[in-house]
Amino acid sequence: MKKTRVLYVSQEITPFLPKNELSEVARNLPQGIHEKGKEIRVFMPKYGSINERRHQLHEVIRLSGMNLVVNDTDHPLIIKVASIPTARMQVYFIDNEDYFQRKAVLTDKEGEFFKDNDERSIFFCRGVLETVKKLGWAPDVIHCHGWFTSLMPLYLKKFYNDDPHFADAKVVFSAYSRDFDGTLDERVAEKLKFDGFEDADLEGLAGGKVDFETLTKFAFRYADGLIEASDDLPESIQSEIKNSSKPKLTYCDPSNCVKNYSEFYDDILEDSSILAE
Repeated sequence: MKKTRVLYVSQEITPFLPKNELSEVARNLPQGIHEKGKEIRVFMPKYGSINERRHQLHEVIRLSGMNLVVNDTDHPLIIKVASIPTARMQVYFIDNEDYFQRKAVLTDKEGEFFKDNDERSIFFCRGVLETVKKLGWAPDVIHCHGWFTSLMPLYLKKFYNDDPHFADAKVVFSAYSRDFDGTLDERVAEKLKFDGFEDADLEGLAGGKVDFETLTKFAFRYADGLIEASDDLPESIQSEIKNSSKPKLTYCDPSNCVKNYSEFYDDILEDSSILAE
């Protein structure tokens, strides 16, 4: 019997970045799911604050070398990889000199939100999917962690939907309370149109402020499953999950929820196969 393949895409993973609720789940959950018998691949951005020597990152030449167009400009895609020895788990990193070389994560030294975080998110999401294609590895479930991955469901459902690597994949989005102050560039919808998206596809992102709650709800729109990953989510996001007709997983203690997540993936895949019959 073919093993279920789960692709994890996260904005943060410890030990490469400091511990917090999101980074610890993104570190421990893939290991737990792998131990349950599923295949995994794990991706995160290669922020400039990550110490490459300490964590023994190295470039994967055969996967690098592609250019991605963001906001009508070419940006080289560089892929690096490192291992977490205690978990026997590899993590792939999406890198680019323009977006990820600065010695910071999402804010500058004054704590100001980077003005190009929208483009960084676009590049990251597309970079992950293009790299997975190069790996020749077709995931059954794509699990997105954090707002930085919120455009991934859009790309899967409207850009890569006819690609055989992703045509049958189900995308799950985990909402965390690790939000941000401020908004993305108000032109984010216009930038996404360079990839062929239409106004109807981007409803909710155009003509208003694109903040943490807006992005999270936008991800919910295209996701196949919704997960309440923090127990203190904003009320409007909790309400969105509660009122959604999509499969959902309510908050469970991260130290004891691998079984819940594994069964949630199975249920989503089973529901989709029944509908296809």
